[in-house]
Amino acid sequence: MKDSSRLRVTEIFYSLQGESNTVGLPTVFVRLTGCPLRCSYCDTSYAFKGGEWLSIAQIKAVVDSFAARYVTVTGGEPLAQEATLDLLRQLCDQGCQVSLETSGALDIAGVDPRVVRVVDIKTPGSGEMERNLYRNIQQLRENDQVKFVICGEVDYQWSRQLLQEHALEARCEVLFSPVNGVQNPRELAEWILRDRLNVRFQIQLHKYLWGEASGR
Repeated sequence: MKDSSRLRVTEIFYSLQGESNTVGLPTVFVRLTGCPLRCSYCDTSYAFKGGEWLSIAQIKAVVDSFAARYVTVTGGEPLAQEATLDLLRQLCDQGCQVSLETSGALDIAGVDPRVVRVVDIKTPGSGEMERNLYRNIQQLRENDQVKFVICGEVDYQWSRQLLQEHALEARCEVLFSPVNGVQNPRELAEWILRDRLNVRFQIQLHKYLWGEASGR
């Protein structure tokens, strides 16, 4: 039987947001343990197992100790744990500006509407494209974000086609991010400009500040 009052947590830390439209802003990260996906470029495999069981009250107390405005719940895959929805709601009630980083393989419909949902639609290069839950696209709101992690030109063209098929630019902000050390960032930027895509190009700021070993 699942425990709906506790969450398995890998780490809670204070850092600069490395991605999304709040990049560079001081943020508390709550990294939950466990993920049903195994993406080829995953940089947080250490969060697949282990972790520590914490109550929502304990998590909130740690978050509150940093006195930060922004909180990101990430993983792993946060929505794989039943109590995540309650955690998100309570963090919003606490006055935090909350974002959720999710793979897009699990239903986002139950997430509190105050939460910014950053949905990572899996590209062919991820090896997990078949796990995409495309009905999530219909749930997207203006304050949400969709992220495409690009491994190469095949991923770029696939993402571009999906962008157009679902009119994603009209739904929410769209992020295109190169896989660090795999896709040349300048090349991706030039493709975006060449094709006049209305997307946000982003690099993982934390990798430039703290190196490839950083999952932050």
